[in-house]
Amino acid sequence: MYLFSSRIRAHALASFLLAALLAASSLLHAAPRHFTVTAPDGVVLAVQESGNPAGPAIVLIHGLLGSHMNWEAQRASPALQGYRLISYDLRGHGRSGQPRDARAYSEGRRWADDLAAVIAATGAHKPVLVGWSLGGVVISNYLAAHGDGRIGGAVYVDGVIEMGHPEQIAPHPAIYRDLNADDLATRLDAQRAFLALCFATRPGKATFERLLGAAAMASWDMQAAVFALDVPLGGLARTQAPVLLLYGARDALVNAEPAMARVRQLNPRATRIVYAGSGHAPFAEEPERFSRDLARFVDAAAARGAQR
Repeated sequence: MYLFSSRIRAHALASFLLAALLAASSLLHAAPRHFTVTAPDGVVLAVQESGNPAGPAIVLIHGLLGSHMNWEAQRASPALQGYRLISYDLRGHGRSGQPRDARAYSEGRRWADDLAAVIAATGAHKPVLVGWSLGGVVISNYLAAHGDGRIGGAVYVDGVIEMGHPEQIAPHPAIYRDLNADDLATRLDAQRAFLALCFATRPGKATFERLLGAAAMASWDMQAAVFALDVPLGGLARTQAPVLLLYGARDALVNAEPAMARVRQLNPRATRIVYAGSGHAPFAEEPERFSRDLARFVDAAAARGAQR
């Protein structure tokens, strides 16, 4: 009888511990949050957060015609479940505000201040900034305007370094012209062609159609003004925060080698990783590899910050 009672108590204790572990796990990985942050010029930004709220913070910044949905694979990745993942829809994109004034998109300081507002509102401690394509321009503007005191590092994912630079930006004049066509069908066809160029390995039909839907939501005023966006590079040159250049060798939009060479010219401390099989979107084309590489960089940046 005593042995039987002991087994019951042991089983009850094991059940209690399992329940406690599951409860702790659910607290560590809270349900995704959606909220808004208001930029200094009044633009309302749609922000999303998932993962471990107590983990190292990563701010994911999408590219032209994208949205926070670009980072779905990272939010689902086992390699990043221990991290706090923050994303937001850039001004003129997704569910964020779409001002009509061209200066709202051509002045780089506005995009920098958007990012600063997201960091401040979330209270993210030394986040690593991850900027894809146009997101790289946002990081450069942030570093120029706000410095690196509040960040742990920066990752340029096939990032645009200098707008309109013929050596760095692959020429697709017809597509960029038609992205600003007055005719809706012409514009939508150009968006489809632009998105197709983002991938050496195209995603599945449902994912691609969702990306097309997000592109169609993008502000026409933004698309007309964004190519005049200024990109000061002094902050990138001065930063002491670690910088990683992660590019796809088969990128059809940004010429990877000249773009990375320009960054290394400005900041010789920048490191690089090239995915031989990926195009413009390695985070979507090789998502698990990308997530592992990102986790390693974030951990190294955190260790470096702790030693400073």
